[in-house]
Amino acid sequence: MGRIIGSAGGWRAGCGLLAAALAWGAADGPFPLVFTQASPAGKAEMARIVLLRERATLEVLSPGFYAARDPHVSFDGKRILFSGKRSAGDYWQIYELDLESRATRQLVRAEMDCRSPIYQSSLYVLSSDLPWQQVAFVGSVPGAVPSLYTIRLDGSDLTRISFNPYGDLDPVMMADGRMVYASRQRDRLEPGPADRLVLFGLNLDGTDVALYGSLEGAPYKRTPVLTAGGLVVFVESERLTPDGAGNLAAVSQRRPLLSYQRLTEPSDALYVYPSPLPGGEILVSRRPASGKGTYGIVRFDPATRRWLPVFDDPAWHDVQAQRIAPRAVPDGRSSVVEPKEPTGQLYCLNAYISDLPQESWLAPGTPMRFRVVEGAPGGAQEKPAPVARRVLGEFRADPDGSFKLRVPANIPLELQLLDPGGMVLRSCRWIWVRNQEARGCIGCHEDPELTPENRYATALARPAVDLTLPPERRRSISFRRDVAPVLQSKCAALACHGGAVPPRLMGKSDLAGYLAPAARISPLVWRLNGKKSSFPWSQLDGNGALQPMPPPGSPPLTEDERLTIIEWIDLGAQP
Repeated sequence: MGRIIGSAGGWRAGCGLLAAALAWGAADGPFPLVFTQASPAGKAEMARIVLLRERATLEVLSPGFYAARDPHVSFDGKRILFSGKRSAGDYWQIYELDLESRATRQLVRAEMDCRSPIYQSSLYVLSSDLPWQQVAFVGSVPGAVPSLYTIRLDGSDLTRISFNPYGDLDPVMMADGRMVYASRQRDRLEPGPADRLVLFGLNLDGTDVALYGSLEGAPYKRTPVLTAGGLVVFVESERLTPDGAGNLAAVSQRRPLLSYQRLTEPSDALYVYPSPLPGGEILVSRRPASGKGTYGIVRFDPATRRWLPVFDDPAWHDVQAQRIAPRAVPDGRSSVVEPKEPTGQLYCLNAYISDLPQESWLAPGTPMRFRVVEGAPGGAQEKPAPVARRVLGEFRADPDGSFKLRVPANIPLELQLLDPGGMVLRSCRWIWVRNQEARGCIGCHEDPELTPENRYATALARPAVDLTLPPERRRSISFRRDVAPVLQSKCAALACHGGAVPPRLMGKSDLAGYLAPAARISPLVWRLNGKKSSFPWSQLDGNGALQPMPPPGSPPLTEDERLTIIEWIDLGAQP
């Protein structure tokens, strides 16, 4: 049997604590609660969903399941979604439970693991007279990264809505009808940790994906929740952990990019799975910072940073707690997505606008050439695998910095701004457009709170540049096929590395120490160009002349050979 956990934050343990906790929850929550009890013995699949009423008695809601997790309460408080396995060899699938009748129905039947389901608000489309309700969840196809999916409540229209090649997790609804979720990102060219989990937002249909939360704080941010006090509270950590544990932090819903605050210190305790309560508090699971003991449910006030014990069964991790009660339905959203349309549009109003100081960025009128590439994930691994990039095409922006493109729908896209030497100057994060979506931005990494200029972008007056090459015509560059022959013929020659490097087919490992995430900061390219280069805004020690490669007396690289090596690096240096 479970018990109320011990003293904390000024409250005392014992029978009086049980009475105080129940009295506190009687008027505005937290009881009754639904939550997951997971085995602390390291067997993550040994889990069940339970109901806790005011009398501190538990009822198992998932009998007959080998494992069940991830409960999510409906807006009317009468049903829950959860992830379950009927037997050990099954995929995780999504089920819905009626809390009055205890009837369970399977909502999702898919050849993948389906986790973290949430109820969405109404979706309005032109092809239907009435809106419909959907469920969003995280789907993990074997061998691939997790992505966001939706399905209607009648079990029809299973649709993938996120296409990040590094994976997406932990969706939650916002009051305005959008979703916030944790998106794994690898920023090759920007300052800060290369690998992150960042808060992103998108519409119910996967359109208009954009950075949501501040990049301040620890690099891995997970399980966001919206509070009645106007915050988005989440768990953040310095490293990835299997259960997503860390300290609590928050941003304001009104200015999420400029309002980061840490709510607890890493030395205080470990927290997982927050959920909202009336009045601005949250339910969250807590255990000692040492990692010893089990998680117990506490009530936490972000305003005072104090917490009150609610429930703990020392035989289980008590996690993913949610209050069973009606709550406001988020705003509905309309959709322009037309599944039969294979393309969408991508436009920019003025790429001369940037989040960098003007002296570090391109002056208006400077010619701007872009490359558009698609990405394919390398697999579902703890450390993100390299993304194979293929070129969709190149184009020049209008003199006012605007452009409009037609691109394939539902694939990861990266825009690379090129300098006159063909090297990437800056690139965007992985984005995508849905079928028939017109997705736009104001500038190049512009201030996210910026209002667009009050002028007409010239590119919008013309048809979009068509970059919809079929997959078989999208160009890629590999080391073995394209780069190794250049190195073999020019660098392994007797006049160059003939005495140090055997005249053989060189491997990519031979270039260790000469490559960087971008060509312009790679020592190999510095040697090929005969000068050191850097990003205008970086802290790299200046630019300057270097001894060029190949040295005088050796056959020089042609311009095509030099650009092949540069492009190979900027496309991810694929084997």
